[in-house]
Amino acid sequence: MNLWAQLCIFCAVLFIFLRINQSNAKNCDLFEGSWVTDSSSPLYNSKSCPFIEREFNCQNNGRSDTLYLQYKWQPHTCKLPRFDGQHFLQRFEGKSIMFVGDSLSRNQWQSLTCLLYTALPSTKYNVSRVGDVSTFTFADFDVKVMLDRNVYLVDVVKEANGRILKLDSIEGGKLWNGIDMLIFNTWHWWNRRGATQPWDYIQVGQQLYKDMDRVVAFEKALNTWAKWVDTNIDPAKTKVFFQGISPSHYNGSTWGEPIAKSCVGQKEPLTGSTYPGGLPYALTVLKKVLGSMKKPVTLLDITNLSLLRKDGHPSIYGLEGKKGMDCSHWCLTGVPDTWNQILYSLILETINITGSH
Repeated sequence: MNLWAQLCIFCAVLFIFLRINQSNAKNCDLFEGSWVTDSSSPLYNSKSCPFIEREFNCQNNGRSDTLYLQYKWQPHTCKLPRFDGQHFLQRFEGKSIMFVGDSLSRNQWQSLTCLLYTALPSTKYNVSRVGDVSTFTFADFDVKVMLDRNVYLVDVVKEANGRILKLDSIEGGKLWNGIDMLIFNTWHWWNRRGATQPWDYIQVGQQLYKDMDRVVAFEKALNTWAKWVDTNIDPAKTKVFFQGISPSHYNGSTWGEPIAKSCVGQKEPLTGSTYPGGLPYALTVLKKVLGSMKKPVTLLDITNLSLLRKDGHPSIYGLEGKKGMDCSHWCLTGVPDTWNQILYSLILETINITGSH
């Protein structure tokens, strides 16, 4: 066989190999997998990120165990690419990213800024806040990573008869126009009652309610948000994600440990790929609304993989220390870094963000 024929065969084999790998990458479900130990984890050291807020900085707050830092998420049918902060910033040069939601959005926002900063610690940055919006700017790349603290997505308005949660009003959406990538989240505040409930009445149309089924209210608000996206988003200019439902761990019975009344003392994740207690119903509602939308929204479906991480919460190493028990938020470094690693992978696969618009 002559050299030319050998070269042709090699090229044909290479083409088939690349096509198979490309097909596998497209068919890979990044959210189906398990947590495995990894000597190269974590993606950064919390001490090298000086702006982590106290409530997420578990190591600085006295958490001495480190096993929870040594796990990575491994999808069943493919590998999750390692986060490349420099490439991320180069790809988003001149662009803006905004997280919109509650403190779980803040958790993920802080994670992303740490991932980017620790990749290029000498890069210039500044942080500012105007109202409910914080902006972390990487000046050398003109990249803005923003956070809009908007816990319901729909509006809460103070009126003569009290604070009104308006399920069909979304004036706050004015802040989201012109952003290159939006990552939304809401759920944790929908079941708040008593002193921590920031509204007095719920309004739908002209009707005021003292209260209603919170899941019903959640779905109505999501439909209002979905209508805003369908009306205002140009998919050629803005990519939209929804964070999914970040779970809490306050009941050990749901993970097969009935004696546990919280996440305190948990040092490693569950093995396998399925959470014994099942998925929260709020996720079903969210998927239903997303499935009804006209404009594309990518679900960052982090619920199941996060459910397996009962060890990843601050517990007594959060904002209130041993007086409190935080099994809702996540330590940094920690689980939200994986959310952002998956976000990065999805960006690599689906987004041409480098073109001007």
